[in-house]
Amino acid sequence: MSQSRHSWSEADVRVRPNRKGSRPRSKQRPEHADAVPALVTAVDRGRYQVLTDAGTPVVAIKARELRRGAVVVGDRVDVVGDVSGAEGSLARVVRVQQRRTLLRRSADDTDPTERGIVANADQLVIVTALADPEPRPRMVDRFLVAAFDAGMDTLLVLTKADLVSAADAAGFAERYAALDVRAVATRHARGSTDWVEAVGEHLDGRVSVLVGHSGVGKSTLVNALVPDAHRATGGVNEVTGRGRHTSSSAVALPLPAGGWIIDTPGVRSFGLAHVDPARFVAAFEDLAQVAAECPRGCTHMASAPDCALDPWAEAGTEADRARLDSFRRLLTSRQAADA
Repeated sequence: MSQSRHSWSEADVRVRPNRKGSRPRSKQRPEHADAVPALVTAVDRGRYQVLTDAGTPVVAIKARELRRGAVVVGDRVDVVGDVSGAEGSLARVVRVQQRRTLLRRSADDTDPTERGIVANADQLVIVTALADPEPRPRMVDRFLVAAFDAGMDTLLVLTKADLVSAADAAGFAERYAALDVRAVATRHARGSTDWVEAVGEHLDGRVSVLVGHSGVGKSTLVNALVPDAHRATGGVNEVTGRGRHTSSSAVALPLPAGGWIIDTPGVRSFGLAHVDPARFVAAFEDLAQVAAECPRGCTHMASAPDCALDPWAEAGTEADRARLDSFRRLLTSRQAADA
């Protein structure tokens, strides 16, 4: 009678070595003691334009151990490899130095993922047109909150001031006077350059990042401040009233009198999902002083009982009420994302 089932023995089993991961991976990373310090001036599809401290422009890639999105314009980094800057040469970014500031945003108020935009900037230059396209004060408010979160100073540049009356230009700037936001107006007319020096005085010797929605004249401003920048400029769509995107990536440019200006792509939204709503009021210094008198745990919303902001706004000016309205719209938008 034949055996119906094979009798297995150890000799019948072939043990194949586990090639993947068979060799323990070391957690030690090279120290890169010979790394060269540099500044990231542009990021484009996995390639990083960096300027070494010796003044050599170098193209680099990112080391594998650095996570995605870990390097942004303005970062101080350490690079190894070919740092000669010769055509076709390629270095490698192996380390990001500690940042002083980091400007961040999320895609919208429902997106919890924050995205670094620019590192180590001293001030945020908020560029908004007074006309063509129409100004968007609530977008300016969002930029102000982001600047506070990043620990940056602010400067408001009002472009195309020649398209509105002097009273209208002054009125828009007055909205932010209570926040001690400095404001400079520029003119759209050809041949008008007297404002260039006025803006430059606030930028010289500093690292400034320009933000604004499309069509406000950021690239025109950069070309006036840095004549050899050659940033592409565009107009406003006559149907939508919105600006056309002309800059596709952030780029850092040296200013003739010292310092850096970082131009960023125009945006149509600026999410604040990464900012704690409880910190919003601190970005509005005029409101924060009043809110200190609110009951403990006050949300500062319109429905909040005994909120000190309500009687303050009622007794104040139209500008005061506009500030409170803008602040509460931000709170409503951000808290809806957490619902």
